[in-house]
Amino acid sequence: MCEKKNVGILLFPDVEVLDFAGPFEVFSVTGKREGEGFFRVFTIGESLTPIKTVNGLSVNPDYKINDTPPIDILIIPGGAGSRAVLKKETILEWVRQKAEQAEMVLSVCTGALILAQAGLLENMGATTHRSCLELLKEMAPNTRILQEERFVDNGKYIVAAGISAGIDMSLYVVARLSGPDQAKETAYYMEYDYKS
Repeated sequence: MCEKKNVGILLFPDVEVLDFAGPFEVFSVTGKREGEGFFRVFTIGESLTPIKTVNGLSVNPDYKINDTPPIDILIIPGGAGSRAVLKKETILEWVRQKAEQAEMVLSVCTGALILAQAGLLENMGATTHRSCLELLKEMAPNTRILQEERFVDNGKYIVAAGISAGIDMSLYVVARLSGPDQAKETAYYMEYDYKS
């Protein structure tokens, strides 16, 4: 991979920390031992106001939704706050627009509900956190729910199950874009037990 790809991660109040921090870490450290790294990773909020996560961590978004650099890889995390996002048409419309422009769209946990509400999982395979599989079935009746899978690759759209599954999905994407050796090197650096 020659040119750095931009990885944009949506944040919202009550987002699950590992849903965004796991992928953030994977993409941030990939290629760093060989030089500048392969990805430019940034976070995005509805505004630049600090965001309180599910367990109270305060996070400062790098950009607001109407003022981001181009996004090659869009990541939609989940968490308790994803339910409020389902009712925010401004964010859903932003997700639709950025998804159309992005090379890849990834979701973690109940981020799949956001993609479903935005109409982006029609006739695809998907999964989510085990506690929300039934809700995803209701929201996306034309989506194949693959509840035993850690993540589901639909080509452009890759949907991960709950929380830590986002790390596996992100390493999978690194392998897809930069080769399996790079994914293994990233996992080794992170001291993560990666099953390629």
